[in-house]
Amino acid sequence: MGISMHRIEIPTIMEVDSNRLVHVGSYIERAGISNVAVFFGEGIRDLFGEVILDSIQKKPSLNLLNTYDYDDIRLESLISIAFTLPKNIDAIIGVGGGKVLDASKYIAFLNNVHFISIPTSTSNDGFSSSGCSLIIDGKRTSVQAAMPFGLIVDLDVIKNAPAKFIYSGLGDIVSKITAIYDWYFEEHNHKAKVDDFAAMLARKSVNSIVRMPYTDITEKYFLKEMVDSLTMSGISMEIAGSSAPASGSEHLISHALDKVVAFPQLHGIQVGVATYLMSLVQEHRYERIEKFLSETGFFDYVETLGMKADDFEEAIDFAPSIKVNRHTFIHVEENRLKAKMLLRENDILRRVLK
Repeated sequence: MGISMHRIEIPTIMEVDSNRLVHVGSYIERAGISNVAVFFGEGIRDLFGEVILDSIQKKPSLNLLNTYDYDDIRLESLISIAFTLPKNIDAIIGVGGGKVLDASKYIAFLNNVHFISIPTSTSNDGFSSSGCSLIIDGKRTSVQAAMPFGLIVDLDVIKNAPAKFIYSGLGDIVSKITAIYDWYFEEHNHKAKVDDFAAMLARKSVNSIVRMPYTDITEKYFLKEMVDSLTMSGISMEIAGSSAPASGSEHLISHALDKVVAFPQLHGIQVGVATYLMSLVQEHRYERIEKFLSETGFFDYVETLGMKADDFEEAIDFAPSIKVNRHTFIHVEENRLKAKMLLRENDILRRVLK
């Protein structure tokens, strides 16, 4: 019996630096792409549309077929747009936050064309992964699409985004520590098979930033490291063929919070708090996580949000039902009891959760 090869996609265009938006057309032209459509998130065209469209239209070999202002992630709406795109389209460019990137990524997937991701904030690793979050039959649902063909990240744009997006990105980054530990826990319990290379890449993605010297989280090189780390996280999931190297019990708690709280916080904010909680439950690298989230100001920011320990307690009980096919730490009853106890007893969690 032969062993099948697992083929992966990785971005061909990878531009992360200051002053990148003025060169978008050059990057696309260099990749051999001709016909493009651009999807802008809500309010994004007014901020960055002129510079991006101008850079595309200056290139005689590029043909701008259409532009859209679009933030609708309902599947039925996506499908109606996806199949009215021009037949000669080569690539879809998504510019903005999570919703427009998810929408344009899935539309590109349905049309089997390249997707180029231009995030204006980096609140999680979605801008660099093949997964997207859509509304199907009225419910938020994670679905697979395709890896971005291109990533163009202007660090000046990321720096000037509201601070909550940076904190959210940091919360999503540290979650790889607990997620990988969960993945090996699943393998130990004969519930999963770990891809060691995917695990190594996910581990590197977080270690590189938690050990990086910095004085301010809006420094260019710290932000670049954050973007690179989130990108490596996205690629680790592509290698694994699942979200396991980047998403474990801490993500299940966040998904549960989305369902039990009337107004959820940003995904990475919820994930960051749940990561610290689960690292204590796992008794794994919690000192490192506590140090990083304290020194970056993450915990101080969370303290201002009014998040409630009661909501986390409800989410902890609900979390295993989010993915019944997995067997993370949160799927074990004694660990859920331990997590709920820590909510009330840990000094930091008592401070940041009301």
